[in-house]
Amino acid sequence: MTDITAPLRHSGGTPHGDPRPKLHHPVNPLTIIVFGGVLAATLLYVAYSLYVDVGESGASATTFLPFLLLFVALLIALGFEFVNGFHDTANAVATVIYTHSLPANVAVAWSGMFNFLGVLASSGAVAFGIIALLPVELILQVGTGAGFAMVFALLIAAILWNLGTWWLGLPASSSHTLIGSIIGVGVANALMNGQEGTSGVDWTKATEIGYALLLSPVFGFCAAAGLLLLLKLAVRNPDLYAAPKGNQPPPLWIRGILVLTCTGVSFAHGSNDGQKGMGLIMLILIGTVPTAYALNRAMPVSQMEDFRKASIAASEVIQSKAAGHGILGDPRPAVTLYVSKRKINEGTYPSLAVLVRDIASQVDQYGSLAKVPAAAVGNTRNDMYIASEAIRFLMKDKENELSKDEAAKLNAYKKSLDNSTKFIPLWVKVAVAVALGLGTMIGWRRIVVTVGEKIGKSHLTYAQGAAAEIVAMGTIGAADVFGLPVSTTHVLSSGVAGTMAANGSGLQWETVRNLAMAWILTLPMAMMMSAGLFVLFVNIF
Repeated sequence: MTDITAPLRHSGGTPHGDPRPKLHHPVNPLTIIVFGGVLAATLLYVAYSLYVDVGESGASATTFLPFLLLFVALLIALGFEFVNGFHDTANAVATVIYTHSLPANVAVAWSGMFNFLGVLASSGAVAFGIIALLPVELILQVGTGAGFAMVFALLIAAILWNLGTWWLGLPASSSHTLIGSIIGVGVANALMNGQEGTSGVDWTKATEIGYALLLSPVFGFCAAAGLLLLLKLAVRNPDLYAAPKGNQPPPLWIRGILVLTCTGVSFAHGSNDGQKGMGLIMLILIGTVPTAYALNRAMPVSQMEDFRKASIAASEVIQSKAAGHGILGDPRPAVTLYVSKRKINEGTYPSLAVLVRDIASQVDQYGSLAKVPAAAVGNTRNDMYIASEAIRFLMKDKENELSKDEAAKLNAYKKSLDNSTKFIPLWVKVAVAVALGLGTMIGWRRIVVTVGEKIGKSHLTYAQGAAAEIVAMGTIGAADVFGLPVSTTHVLSSGVAGTMAANGSGLQWETVRNLAMAWILTLPMAMMMSAGLFVLFVNIF
């Protein structure tokens, strides 16, 4: 694979001069001081928040090893988001830079700010969608050596692949990389435990996410091409379809459109991609300090009565499907087996019904989640997690033949469980937002050059930049609403290619080939790297 960041063969400028933007600006010492200050303040805020949360939970430290592992794991997770910032977000600023709508340094700072705001405004749906791909036994034992091996392996593999593709100037997808890393860990874990490799992954969820990742470039190409052609029919102003003249900025109205679309893509990227790091950080926190983060201690007492009613209703629905079967002993192994294998047997329904009643009993006993004692927090959280996942799979199983009323009761109960276990503290959002925002301001040039100069044979026009950005903004925003991770990189770079094709500008096929190779190789390479690292770390921890 060739390095496509090598000096470019320029197709020629205009009579007004070379239209390529100035990408290198002298670094102001004040900028370095502010950058370091923000970084130091964020680390102090994270440390203080952890200290307060752990102290309020009543947890007592018997050894510092878990906290050392927590510190290292948090740094790696935030490092992933930092690399994601300069790797993926460069796509958002390429169009405004190459149309001279904003100077490069201003565009990068602007994008970083809206990445930050996007993370803070995110819902968390994508975060827990990513976690659902992980092997259930590792999620339930995330505080063990195998759990830490899982987190370290998938994050380090994703960071290494992202850095490698960034060095080559290839707009590969961080989302694609992370999904591959998760699948690799799941397959390796299954094989190490004497199971079939395919049993270590929730393939239903993987397929759902895979479709979103694989189809998004095709959609980006076609939608951006179609939008450009529609613009040509609807808007006859020739200024919109012209390439920049020298280093002159575009007319004010065009500039406004391009800056607005860049802002939207940056915000949408933060709200979608930022959640991947959040989900993994929550997994780390649950494993190391479960008393503080396994249950949503901020959940108001007033919701406990609603939880109790939802538990009774759900238990009755599940028990009605048990066909008179009962169980003796612990219901958890049967429910965990169902979540892992997705195969119903005669013990699935009665075991789940007993587990639902047991969870309700635990919550009634303590009165609120904040009062669950430290020794019981981990078990209560695991019970809630496997019950929620079991109900999720049961509701997808067409053989259950649930009525609308039964499905509504199960869905209400699942929502109550998720509110108790799937939450993201503000400090986690702030830490990820800062990491993604600061990462946006570092190392962005390689990817920007590829998107701005290497995809098409002619310089990017204003309409092409706007069409690609509008499609990317809409696609990522829709994916965020539906809780699906998509690739900013794939959507926007394919959108630029689509506009070049629609405009008859021609494509640089060497770059297209390299992008396609990166797209094809990302998943298997990330899987192999994470699987190898997982085996290594399991033998170390």
